[in-house]
Amino acid sequence: MRLALSLVFLLVAAPAAAAPLAHREVLPNGIVLLVAERPAVPIVAVRVLVRAGGVYDPPDRAGLANLTGALLTRGTAKRTGPELDSAIEFVGGSLEAGASRDSLAASLRVLKKDLALGLDLLAEVVLAPTFLEAEVQRKLAEIQASIKRSDEDPPTVAARALTRLVFPNHPYGAPVEGTRESVARLTRDDVVKFHRGHVRPDAAIVAVVGAVTVAEARQEILARFGGWPRPAGAPPRVAEAAPGPPPREEAVARDLTQSTIMLGRQAIRQTNPDYFPLVVASYVLGGGSASRLYVRVREEGGLAYTVYSYVSPSKYGSAFIVSAQTRTAEVPRVTAILREELLRMTRAPVTDAELSLAKSYLIGSFPLRLDTSGKVADFVGATEELGLGLDYADRYKERVGRVTAQDVLRVARKYFDPEAFNRVVVGKAP
Repeated sequence: MRLALSLVFLLVAAPAAAAPLAHREVLPNGIVLLVAERPAVPIVAVRVLVRAGGVYDPPDRAGLANLTGALLTRGTAKRTGPELDSAIEFVGGSLEAGASRDSLAASLRVLKKDLALGLDLLAEVVLAPTFLEAEVQRKLAEIQASIKRSDEDPPTVAARALTRLVFPNHPYGAPVEGTRESVARLTRDDVVKFHRGHVRPDAAIVAVVGAVTVAEARQEILARFGGWPRPAGAPPRVAEAAPGPPPREEAVARDLTQSTIMLGRQAIRQTNPDYFPLVVASYVLGGGSASRLYVRVREEGGLAYTVYSYVSPSKYGSAFIVSAQTRTAEVPRVTAILREELLRMTRAPVTDAELSLAKSYLIGSFPLRLDTSGKVADFVGATEELGLGLDYADRYKERVGRVTAQDVLRVARKYFDPEAFNRVVVGKAP
């Protein structure tokens, strides 16, 4: 979940670059290779993204992609999990893997001098994981324990319930980590079948960033992944999320002094021109300490410590979320304020000061999002995965910069109608 939110924010906050951030080419077996040369940085970061995330889980096997990703570094045809750990730690690098909504990822970070070893290990975990039964059972127990812990976290409970309401007829409605019931059904055979069916070169993106040239990166990746055979037939496909039924409300009882309120609806992805004024509108509403929700709910009312709004785009759909945590007795009052502020955004243009602050933040914060090779690798991989193009950062700055108050009002009238939002409250009934 955190990884998924980090990538979303990275894309939401992306402004200008003077040129595309990376070189792009397609290798003979279908791998999309992205290379960003950073000769002054001695560390090389490599990301392998495969279209094999939770969205591809079978309906009764939620959590399968997550389990598969967690097992990639726990043993290969050449090395056990501890041997993999020892090899990468000996050179001071890192090798990790996991799954998000849309993709399964393996990530490498090493010094340039250790790149050959690092890529050997990376290729092993992607191409030749063994999924030993003992490791499968150990990971299943860890995931079950993690789900049980998260069931005690009100914001996580609220987010799961809201996602189910926002995407009721789509795989996005299921949690990436699965549920206790669905995870209990997972087996090693499920994992082997999932890896065999979804981890394929023509569904893969490899991003290489750091002290490496395009020619060097191409040679090293081809040496390890060039023989990865491309299966017959096209990769599995997933449909775009369709509009859901009329909005619904759900209350989740918890014996707590604080309650979590979450409102949500389907929104639009970065490929829609309205996305840019929508992000600006969301920032004015609940994006920071000067936002309307923060000022009214926290500063003026003293009703909540946490209140915010954000757009959450993914490959096959998008959501707009508004949330607050408040004392249980104040849930009706805070809910009313959230609805009032949503409605106010639809009735009159934002002020020049609000517009300027939002645009300045969204554009100006971007350099902090690309200050390491790993962040650059994440960004270019995500833009490729989402079909945004490697010039997306440059286009983002230009399009956010030209958003007007009338643009914000127009998209607010489309997406901020309070009656269009699903609502979840986690806490004790007031």
